[in-house]
Formats: sequence, C-alpha cells, structure tokens
Amino acid sequence: MDKTALQAAVVDRFYSREGYLVQFDSPRWELSKDVTIPVGSISKYLAERDYSFRRVLEFYVRTGSPSHAKNIFYYFLHYCEQMQDSELLTVASLISYRSSLSKKTEYYMGVLRGAIRQWSRLGYPGISDEVLILLDKWVIKGNEKGFAVQSMCPEDGPLSDIELQGVIAAVVDAFTGQRLTLEETCLSMILAMTGRRPGQIAALKLKDLDSSLPGDYGINFPRAKQRNTPWRCAFNRFAIVEDLWLLLQQQAEFVRAAFSEPSGAPLPKKMQEKLPLFPVSHFLKADSDVEALLDSDRLHIPSKEVYQAMLRVAKTIAVISERTGAPIALNPNRFRYTLGTNLAREGRGEMVIAEALDHSDTQNVGVYVKNIPEIVERIDKAVALQLAPFAQAFRGVLVTSEQDARRGDDPTSRVSNGRANIGTCGSYGFCGALAPIACYTCIHFQPWLDGPHEEVLDRLIEERDRIRDNCEDLKIASINDRLILAVSDVINRCKQAKGEVANG
Repeated sequence: MDKTALQAAVVDRFYSREGYLVQFDSPRWELSKDVTIPVGSISKYLAERDYSFRRVLEFYVRTGSPSHAKNIFYYFLHYCEQMQDSELLTVASLISYRSSLSKKTEYYMGVLRGAIRQWSRLGYPGISDEVLILLDKWVIKGNEKGFAVQSMCPEDGPLSDIELQGVIAAVVDAFTGQRLTLEETCLSMILAMTGRRPGQIAALKLKDLDSSLPGDYGINFPRAKQRNTPWRCAFNRFAIVEDLWLLLQQQAEFVRAAFSEPSGAPLPKKMQEKLPLFPVSHFLKADSDVEALLDSDRLHIPSKEVYQAMLRVAKTIAVISERTGAPIALNPNRFRYTLGTNLAREGRGEMVIAEALDHSDTQNVGVYVKNIPEIVERIDKAVALQLAPFAQAFRGVLVTSEQDARRGDDPTSRVSNGRANIGTCGSYGFCGALAPIACYTCIHFQPWLDGPHEEVLDRLIEERDRIRDNCEDLKIASINDRLILAVSDVINRCKQAKGEVANG
C-alpha cells in the first residue's frame, strides 16, 4: 500500500485510552485532563515521516497511559532537536545521539529504541533494516532509580520521623487557624498517611471512601501505572485512621453541597457517589451537564494540582528541618519515599512494600531494602540541645512567670510534670492530650522561665534509652524525638533569657 492510499485509509479521529476524542492531524492532542501533547512541534523535523510517527504515537495513545505516550513523544522530540543537522533515523544519527547522552540520560535511547521497534512492527515506512540491526546489538542501561532514597537526600528524599511529625502537626494547626483550606489539608494528610501517587488521589470519587464496618475505615484507590488498564478500572483498598476519615467526610460533604447548590436541591444518591472528591473548581457552580461528565476525568483536578497544593502548603507551614535548618521542601514523592523507607526499616519484605506502594511487582522496591538507610540515631542530652534550634519543634511562648501567662490567674491552667509545675496552658478549650508530654509541641503552651524543664528532658531521654535496650527497636524508641527537641529548645531559650537578664 503506497503512502497516499495509507493516508486515505486513516480514520481522521480516534479516542485516547481515557476517552478523549483526538483529531489525528491536529497540532495538539489532548489525551486526558493531565496530558496534552504538542505533536505538531515535531513535524518540521520529521518531514515525510511525520505521518508515520503520528500513527505510531496513535498506537500508544489508544493502548497505553497518557503519560507513557507523552514520554514517547518528548524523548523522540529530544532526539530530533539534538540531531536536527543530521539525517534522522539513520545508523549514523542514532550512534551520534547515543554518544551525546550521559550515564544518567542513557535511558533516553532505551525509550527511543522501543518506539522505533514498535514503528517497524506496525509496518509504517521510515525505519531501515540497518537501524533495527544496530538497535538489537545495543545493551542500554535503564533509568537510575532510588538515588534520593539511598542517599537520604534532605531535600528530595524521605522525611525523617521528626520532620514528618512536624509537618503533620503544622498542617493541623494551619487548618485550625484557617491558613490552609479544607482541600489543601485533605491532600496533605492523604499523602502523609498513604503515600499514594497524585494521579490516584486526583481520581478519587466520593464512593471510594469505604467504611463497611464500624471502626473500619479505608480508601479504595484507583490503581495507576498499570498497563492496558483504563482510568478507574482497578482498585486497591488502603486502611486509614479515623481522624483522616472524618476529615475526608468534611470534604465529601462540601462537594455534595457545592454540586447541589446550582439546582437548589440535593443530587440523586447515585450521582453523589460518582462526584469527584477533589473537583475542578470551575465546575462547582457551573450550569454544565454534570451527569454527562461523571464517568470521565473532566470533573477531577489535574494531577499537577496535587503538586502545586503541596508547594502552597510547604510555604504556609514553613516547618524547619532539623537536618538542614531550612524550611522543609514538600512534594508527593517525598511522602511516598517516606512510607517505603519506614516499612523497610521495620523489616518488611519487598512484597509487603510493593503492596503498600501499590506496585504490581517488586522490581522498583529493592532500593528500599538494599542498604536500608537509618535516619534515627541515638539522641543524648548534648545532641538534643544542639539540634533543638534547627528543628524549632517548640511552638509555644516562653513566659517569665505564671503571672505573665495567658490564663495565669487560673490555677487549673497549670501544667505539671508530676513533681512540680512547669508552665501554663493558654487554651480555654478541652484538651485530652497527655501533659506535659504533648504540651511542649503545642502552640498554647507557655513554659515558665524557672520551670524544671531539664527534669522533663532527662526523663524523656532515659525512657528512650530504656525502650531501645528492651526491644532493640530504634524506631519505636525514637517516637518522642521531636518532643525531646522541643523540650531542649525551651531549655536553650531559658538559658538565653536568663543570660540577657544577668547582663541587662
């Protein structure tokens, strides 16, 4: 069949795997709510091969995930841009392109090779036998995996226990203080507690919140990155705690009310179940036919919005890392790395980690169990006092005496360590937290300048060492490390304040 007959036989439009109608000769292909490919930008490089390339890309769009098709396109575009002064898809240009890649980018050639082989298998013109023979001879390394995890990178790798505890506490406080929205808080807590991918979170519907038995709470997450699996066609349940469940119920109720408001009446229950847990804002009060869109991804936020939300959250809470002394950088990947790392440190095997991270196999989880990174070291009093200024775990206000404290005239506001009073609680609400353990990391706590804070620190460190010696589990022993740093911070502040008074 010649080229003219081939082009005449093509269907002008086709559907992506996610159900989006794509115009074959369009300069941009919209494949899903997250992925749009500027396919026309490669045409000037490929010339007469452009038609064949589009047909190959169409194959990936129809059968694979939008992100995979996007990767194929951009790796091909990179090759074309680098080799634009050479004849493309020849032995010489491919050898030259491979030699231009570094060890870290050599995998580009692997992706390109797979697409070229598929091009040939589909029978479209443009690939010579000499090119296929060359590609068959090459041994190409895959993408480097797990560097951020194995290196325990403080900016891109897993969060330490102290950092994670600080982030969660700060998110809760920011939500309570109305500095974070309900949606931002829900996204933060889902990431922190489940380690799921942004695409899985963005694809959630109200019906995915599952509590079939009293006290049993879970989320049925749509699976992601599964080959030949359309959007929301496979699920894995992840058990969650009641606090997260109640928070997500608030988000679900908000979504129900927002979609019902334009009609002035609640939507039918079947429609409510299909509503997105995290909807695109412009659909909330629109007159568009919501029912017609419920089975598509168009009502759901793009995956990139989860990343953007975490950037806003990180800027708002500005939690300081005890490892860097700078605000913690947050992104969805770091929470995922943290979950896998913590499971490995607990001695869980590759199969368990793969299941927890929703992998179909274990080929990408080995990084967690090989050279298991240990980020919990022994903390003694000297180390705690030294780290405390960096961690900034203490979030209350130091006062000179009880008389200077908020609620200082109320004897019931006193906080005791069991032997003596150490400060004042400035909150007028009920608190069921264990004092003084929970107080040093609470924004309402007002420690007294002359309070016996070193006694609290000594007791915490002794308890840490006792647990470590008894159970030989450093992770369990380190559960109060952030509290230890908060108490140490108070001790440092007291010393500084007393020194200023003495020199004053």
